[in-house]
Amino acid sequence: MVISPGDAEGDARNRHRGADQWLFVVSGTGLATVNERRYRLGKDVLLLIERGDRHEIRNTGTIPLTTLNFYAPPAYTKVGNTLPAGRRS
Repeated sequence: MVISPGDAEGDARNRHRGADQWLFVVSGTGLATVNERRYRLGKDVLLLIERGDRHEIRNTGTIPLTTLNFYAPPAYTKVGNTLPAGRRS
């Protein structure tokens, strides 16, 4: 995932009902809000967002915030469509 400076992904209602999300920061800085709690993001930070957690990822830096995301079980199809909870593509 690549988020431009000042932009965000998700919002106070965003959540993955059927999958945990592991987010690893490749580059950039940001702020993750998970269930109204804030976490600073920077290079090499690994964050677990558990299934059902409400979350937003915001780029607070001056360069793109680049993350590598893993979902268990898979949350999206190969073309990016959301999968039903607990289903494989």
